[in-house]
Amino acid sequence: MTSSPGPPAGAAGGALHDDAVRVLEAWRAPDPEQERLRLDFLGHLGTYGDGLWRECLPGHITASTAVLDAEGSRVLLTLHRKIKAWLQLGGHCEPRDATLAGAALREATEESGIAGLRLRPEPVQLDRHRVRCHPDGTTWHLDVQYVSYAPENARYEVSDESDDLRWFPVDALPEPTDDAVRRLVARASALPR
Repeated sequence: MTSSPGPPAGAAGGALHDDAVRVLEAWRAPDPEQERLRLDFLGHLGTYGDGLWRECLPGHITASTAVLDAEGSRVLLTLHRKIKAWLQLGGHCEPRDATLAGAALREATEESGIAGLRLRPEPVQLDRHRVRCHPDGTTWHLDVQYVSYAPENARYEVSDESDDLRWFPVDALPEPTDDAVRRLVARASALPR
């Protein structure tokens, strides 16, 4: 497979690419598997100048967020319209994104309708999974995952990307979901507030 020569026209790919490299170089992986993913993500960015954009066929960096309530006892999950599973909020980087953290916060805000989310500045976990986001076939999402906290009594709004959106206790996640979401929520809920 080949990738396109660079970011979409008008994209701030250089600054976002630099930020992604900086974030991944500085991030301290919590275990050997996460360290392998960190090095793989950096290798991807070193190989593909367009490695943040969905046009990059082998795969592309995405940003997502485990949105916890103000107490940290519940997580907001989306029943994804296409995937038909409960997932954290997040998605593709866009040309207007200057940072990965900004992309994660933008996606979480857009998909939840909650203003005032407070994002932890560093990722909590990385995840690589196969997806179909390009007409030429299956590609990989190289997902950099963050944690944010909603304001007290935050009200969410279901976006057009979701079949449903709900708060769940961090220790009682719904089905169907996957192990990556369960690991993300466990790591998020264990962080000091």
